[in-house]
Amino acid sequence: MGDPLNLNWLIPAKERETIEHSVFPLANAIPGIRFFLDNMKSMHGDSNKEFIREILAKSLDLHVLNLKEVSALIYLHDREIWEEVFDTANRIKEKVYGKRVVLFAPLYISNECMNDCLYCGFRSGNRDARRKSLTVDEVLQEAEFLSGKGYRRLLLVASEHAKHTGIDYLEKIIEAIYKRTDIRILHANTAPMSVDEFKRLKASGIGVYQCFQETYHIPSYRYLHQTGTKADYASRLNVMDRAIEAGFEDVGMGVLLGLYDWRWEVGALIAHSRRLISKYGFGPHTLSVPRLQPAEGSKVNVDTYRVSDEDLKKIVAIYRLALPYVGVVVSTRERSGLRDELLSMGASQISAGSRTSPWGYIEKGDTEQFEIGDNRSLEDIVRNIAEMGMIPSLCTACYREGRSGEQFRKLAQNEHMKKLCHENALLSLKEYIEDCCSEDVKEDLEKRLKEEIAKSSNGLTDKMKLVEQGKRDIHS
Repeated sequence: MGDPLNLNWLIPAKERETIEHSVFPLANAIPGIRFFLDNMKSMHGDSNKEFIREILAKSLDLHVLNLKEVSALIYLHDREIWEEVFDTANRIKEKVYGKRVVLFAPLYISNECMNDCLYCGFRSGNRDARRKSLTVDEVLQEAEFLSGKGYRRLLLVASEHAKHTGIDYLEKIIEAIYKRTDIRILHANTAPMSVDEFKRLKASGIGVYQCFQETYHIPSYRYLHQTGTKADYASRLNVMDRAIEAGFEDVGMGVLLGLYDWRWEVGALIAHSRRLISKYGFGPHTLSVPRLQPAEGSKVNVDTYRVSDEDLKKIVAIYRLALPYVGVVVSTRERSGLRDELLSMGASQISAGSRTSPWGYIEKGDTEQFEIGDNRSLEDIVRNIAEMGMIPSLCTACYREGRSGEQFRKLAQNEHMKKLCHENALLSLKEYIEDCCSEDVKEDLEKRLKEEIAKSSNGLTDKMKLVEQGKRDIHS
């Protein structure tokens, strides 16, 4: 069968550059992926254990899975084999990254939006929304607050509004945060841009550009995004190509699970990722697993395509097996207990202490994008990760050392990232203990740190002493 999900099932590449969403050839686009998934379902609905175990072995060797193998996992029903899948996903994560778990916080800078995405609290049709775009000074106050809590990595999140959240506004904010706070790396989740605008965003110092397709299912996409620039499915689909052409080597992708059948979405997202790898030598740096949650003013029934906790666990594991090197990101949409479980099933990055509205950290904030499920503070989550035998990491080294794109993928797949991640996680944890940690948590974290240092080289001990002496931002 080859590899039919190379995005030609949507529309050929040259046509995607110019076609208007209003004339998208649905009759030709939809059957391609449906045929593939239905065919795979009939082939693998009762996938034999031997084939699944061959897939697990391939993933353990850190090879990207093909779509036949992905579909076998998507339609796997055997609970006993799923336990093997979950275990393998965790082993792969540790093989690539060790026991470190990356922590970050989103910083929402605006909820003024031109789009009317029916599931979002920011949508233009939400007449009860309390709108706000932060000034540069307000952004700095939020960033300084987060820096004081110990964060060194922030994800800037902006709604789509040409007047309020364009590239000129973003450049001013990014420059101010880097110059006037201790934040070391900023990522951005913003509206799609032109290549020239992406070049400016990259030049401003953004590490990862993140954008979600929301749903790959064209009829669902059209229904959910009827007005605004986001209504253009083809433009949204091409956003990663434009970002990469502009110089971004680290891009973050995802779908909003619960807008359509998750099996379709997962298959399409991995197909999209494989296409990028084939074309550029690297795919997404991160895959996120946001699950649809209630939101003020939403017009979408969260139960229509509800993704169960068990299915979310499967999705995290599938992403880890399909693309072994990626960072799998779980947001605070999910409750704390489930997030803890997902860290043992392939997830490697989580947000912590999040607020999903502008001005949400300093004040109560205005209208939120969605409801939060995990309200623990950064310190609570740091302590919990340490108690689980993992290493909380506030590291920002790779983006600033140029370990990105194809180079990052090769380092990860050759198992060279593990040592770097381990040492940098411990150094960033030591900084956190020295600068931000409360006394009642400090003792537990120091104990965890000593356990890991004892397994490491003497060079790490010397670096720890430098941190104790006031040296900061030591990394490999």
